[in-house]
Amino acid sequence: MRDYLVIFVNGRRQEVRGDAVFKSLTDWLRYDLHLTGTKVVCAEGDCGSCTILLGRAKNGKIDYSPVCGCIQYLFQLDAAHIVTIEGLKYDGQLNPVQQSFMKCHGAQCGFCTPGFVVAMHSLLETGAKDQCAVRRGLTGNLCRCTGYEPILRAAAETDVSQIRRIDELYPRGRMLEEMEQRATEAIQIIQGAKMFLRPSDLTAAVRMRPRGGAMQVIAGGTDLGVKFNKKPPEMMLIFSTTALSGFDEIKVEGDRISVGANVTLTELQAHLHGKFKELADYLEWFGSPQIRNAGTLAGNLANASPIGDMIPPLFVLDAQVILVAPTTRRAVNINDFYTGYRQTVMQPEELIERVVIPIPRADEIFKLYKVSKRKDLDISTFSAAVWMRLRDGVIIDARIAYGGVGPTVIRLRRTENQLRGKLLDQQTLDAVSPTVLSEITPISDVRGSAEYRNLLAGNILRRMAVELMSSIPNNGNGEVANM
Repeated sequence: MRDYLVIFVNGRRQEVRGDAVFKSLTDWLRYDLHLTGTKVVCAEGDCGSCTILLGRAKNGKIDYSPVCGCIQYLFQLDAAHIVTIEGLKYDGQLNPVQQSFMKCHGAQCGFCTPGFVVAMHSLLETGAKDQCAVRRGLTGNLCRCTGYEPILRAAAETDVSQIRRIDELYPRGRMLEEMEQRATEAIQIIQGAKMFLRPSDLTAAVRMRPRGGAMQVIAGGTDLGVKFNKKPPEMMLIFSTTALSGFDEIKVEGDRISVGANVTLTELQAHLHGKFKELADYLEWFGSPQIRNAGTLAGNLANASPIGDMIPPLFVLDAQVILVAPTTRRAVNINDFYTGYRQTVMQPEELIERVVIPIPRADEIFKLYKVSKRKDLDISTFSAAVWMRLRDGVIIDARIAYGGVGPTVIRLRRTENQLRGKLLDQQTLDAVSPTVLSEITPISDVRGSAEYRNLLAGNILRRMAVELMSSIPNNGNGEVANM
């Protein structure tokens, strides 16, 4: 069992031992390796100034994705290749994206510039320059100087034929061979009150994890990274699932999609296109590309937030959470998974192995809504998921879940019962409004008042009805809507 990490940075092999294992990536880059081009501004994964390229060995090559370095910790990055802004130099000179930034005055104060350059290089190295794709790809990068137009012009004027792929800058060779070898090795690192465990197989995983439940399980770490940055813990006990076989698999099993606990949200979104468009489109508004490239569906569910974006859809779809323990493996309907604010039915020794998501049939209506102050990269004020089956305008069955209106995501079961057998019309919706309000307990916070959330709770069903009445004659499946 190994007691150190192997991380490549700009093509150079690094061994990380002792207390450094528990540092954030950006602190290590800046203070240990003196690569100060990667800036830290928010330390929450919101602004993208710290964007780096994270490479992982996959299917005989190294896949690179932009991620927020500030909320990645070194214990997550074993067998990875990190490319920073310094690593994007072409023979010691500015790369074509940087040259365009200079020409178009894309840099003002300059703090956000490294993150923009890294994210844009990742976008443009494929040869794509579509402005819509560039705008969507840069939603995880914020500019405080309001310099977006020069930045977009820089993207448009970059000569993509001169951009060299990361594989050209850093040939795979021995680096890929070692990354593939190291990725499946077990690791145990103990440094005072800090411990990092990464088992190499499921049997070892359930055996190694302490029964007391003190260890925090990590995969993408986009929530834990923020937590650690806000209040660095004196005791850090981390249990990683990233070396477990099968946990990175996503596959279609009949009318269901089985999503391994290590599958990133980006991988899930790509897999859903063509199979489950409504949910794929909804994921476009989950965080930013940098967050989706690191975060996982299992982590989003385990975090147990009442405003977790993916929980309402899975509630109405009756998704199953597969839990494994030393001697048991069980499936829990996600509607029974949460017991209170940030609390679940998971036992201390259990791990989420995968999530099984049913795909709606052609005659089933599935609609999703998210309300937030900003359209991109924002936490929900309120969210809703609705699943229905209609016959001649009559509601045969219904499932409704609201987020942001209580200590957990809430299934509106009394409302569902009242809707069954009724016509989907204004009279029916007026009749169920008091029931809807009786099932939720919103609070006032920085994202919205309780009164506002109550108003949304009633109006969202009316909006859904208007959309359904206009769309059902042409298409029995609803479209994803965003507010």
